[in-house]
Amino acid sequence: MIDSVQAAPALQPTRCAICGTLDDATELFPSTVTRDAFDARHFSARRLPDRVHYRMVRCNTCGLVRSDPAADPASVAGLYERSTFDYEAEVPNLRRTYGRYLGRLDRHGARRDGLVEIGCGNGFFLEEALARGYTGVKGIEPSREAIKSASEAVRPLILNDILRPGVLPDGSVSIACLFQVFDHLPEPALALDELHRVIRPGGLALLLNHDAESLSAKVLGERSPIVDVEHFYLYSRETLGKLVRAHGFEVVEAGSVWNDYTLGYMARLLPLPRGIKDGLLRLLAWSRVGSLRVRMPLGNLYLVARRP
Repeated sequence: MIDSVQAAPALQPTRCAICGTLDDATELFPSTVTRDAFDARHFSARRLPDRVHYRMVRCNTCGLVRSDPAADPASVAGLYERSTFDYEAEVPNLRRTYGRYLGRLDRHGARRDGLVEIGCGNGFFLEEALARGYTGVKGIEPSREAIKSASEAVRPLILNDILRPGVLPDGSVSIACLFQVFDHLPEPALALDELHRVIRPGGLALLLNHDAESLSAKVLGERSPIVDVEHFYLYSRETLGKLVRAHGFEVVEAGSVWNDYTLGYMARLLPLPRGIKDGLLRLLAWSRVGSLRVRMPLGNLYLVARRP
């Protein structure tokens, strides 16, 4: 059951994660946030897009897009802890997509002796990693409900927590994966420093998240589902590369993601009036056309970074 709306958190000015500047930015979209934005439903993964977002700006120096002002990190952490898990139907497609990009790490000498996924949901990707021969697999997930949905095979491998200092031992993994997580982090610089600490020398980080410079983001503008109250930052390949290099990593590969989606899930992302969208989703479900799977580049990027 979804928690009731919590008291609206204080909104704080944010700094550019790359330049460290305050205010030196151009407004892209004004805020649409209201008090009822701060409940578990709005902070649950893959919910129906609702166009609720903070004021969005672009840094005048480096081009990084961010929410400014935004809720304090402690309040957001509590919301993710109570968030729901309701995208079970898309898990097979997500597993195919994420597994495909995990496979790309082999060309960069990926070692299979220790993998962590940050924001692992119900652990479906952990199952994929195990199936590919990875050992020492573990996940970190803030949502209690998501962990309850995990299979018995991987539930013991999941820590109910967030990426924070000390959550994992130094040099304890060779691979760290963050799928659709990095946009959500209010302090990405601290997260990268923590990843640098826990990844062994020569190890790899795989980041897959929204692309602020994708064609869909440019065409849809404020109507894009990536403009969302959950997202503190929106990256391009250029800005994400600048950020990871500034925190001790080297970029070894980056590109656009080809996602596996059902037609039903793609319809959920369309910027249509709610009544029309609900009717379309019912039609797709009734006709079973919505279960058909397609592979398309729909506005995500991936980046592989090595810890020297």
